[in-house]
Amino acid sequence: MTAPLTETEPSLTPVPAGTDHQTKGDRFTSFDPADFHPPVSKDEDWRFTPLRRLGGLQDGSVESTGRASVQVDFSGDDASSATKRVFAEELATDDERLGRAGAPVDYAAAYAWSQTSSANYVRVARGAALDEPVRITVGGAGEGVASYSTLVVELEEQAEAVVVLRYEGSGKHSDNVEFVVGDGARLTCVVLEDWNRDAIHLSNSHIQVGRDATVRHTYAAFGGEVVRAVPHVRFTAPGGDAELLGLYFADAGQYFEQRLLVDHSEKNCRSNVLYKGALQGEITAGSTDKRTPDARTAWIGDVLIRPDATGTDTYEKNNNLLLTPGARADSVPNLEIQTGEITGAGHAATVGRFDDEQMFYLRSRGIPETTAKMLIVRGFFTDVIRRIPLASVREQLEQKIEQELHDTVL
Repeated sequence: MTAPLTETEPSLTPVPAGTDHQTKGDRFTSFDPADFHPPVSKDEDWRFTPLRRLGGLQDGSVESTGRASVQVDFSGDDASSATKRVFAEELATDDERLGRAGAPVDYAAAYAWSQTSSANYVRVARGAALDEPVRITVGGAGEGVASYSTLVVELEEQAEAVVVLRYEGSGKHSDNVEFVVGDGARLTCVVLEDWNRDAIHLSNSHIQVGRDATVRHTYAAFGGEVVRAVPHVRFTAPGGDAELLGLYFADAGQYFEQRLLVDHSEKNCRSNVLYKGALQGEITAGSTDKRTPDARTAWIGDVLIRPDATGTDTYEKNNNLLLTPGARADSVPNLEIQTGEITGAGHAATVGRFDDEQMFYLRSRGIPETTAKMLIVRGFFTDVIRRIPLASVREQLEQKIEQELHDTVL
């Protein structure tokens, strides 16, 4: 795929390969995979990822390739209407509307870019306030088959929309996703990793937040064998507000990783990050089947406050609940502050088992142990689910949690 012909903004200016970066926001970027080396376990950004389980998706050595299906649905417009508000089209690979929110920062993302012959582009017109969600569904190419895609969603100035991006089916999929949120626009986005159990997914996303724009981004991972999501948020003007919410539930044999970067380079912007995960499942005692390892997750949250980002208000938190022995969650929050003139900044992370006080309270009221644990897990995720504006999505996630709890005896 040819790199888009765009003028590079100062905050995205590449630096020579091999340079020691002062901040994670100044990393080398390129659309050409030849500018990177394939990831290895010694790389800081890949040290948690089980590279051998990616089946060659990370380095282009996968044997079979196909085409992912990308479907865009919006029922709120009359196709023949002069007041059409949502536009969907395929873009040529050198279109200037691609690459504005960010460029690949590693080999896997650049390789995925190079393997796509076109990009799906969805635009919400200036000033439009959608009363129905835009639904985008990405389907895998089939079990063991690799596929790649590029997606750009743009909200023009003062637009308001809810976008539901759902991944489903089987296969090995790697993609690049951009959200370009114009000045004063309001985007609510829900990303659902609803893959079949065999799927492998490497996702790289960039979110560009304009002046006084608002982004509410919710990420949910339940399906897939190995799923790695790398969202980057960048403010391009003062007054932006970004909330990143996430929930994930990993069973034995599943690995979920989220690696976030929130880059504050403008004045008076706000960000709030809250991710919650539950893990259950372990290898049966005496088992020699290494294909079904214990449940495993990794969450890395980087927040960067640059020297000019005065008035920044930011907080990030990640909580993990281990439901069975053997499950493992790594949680690494990082906060880099380059100016003292901020409103507030902080981070927190926890990894633990059931709260003894909660269990005692419920058991003392005659609630059976298994039921008590289910109530605690439901309550654990409530902080995230209640913030999702779509009732249908809230109900779907609640059903997913119920299914997870009933599939395994706590």
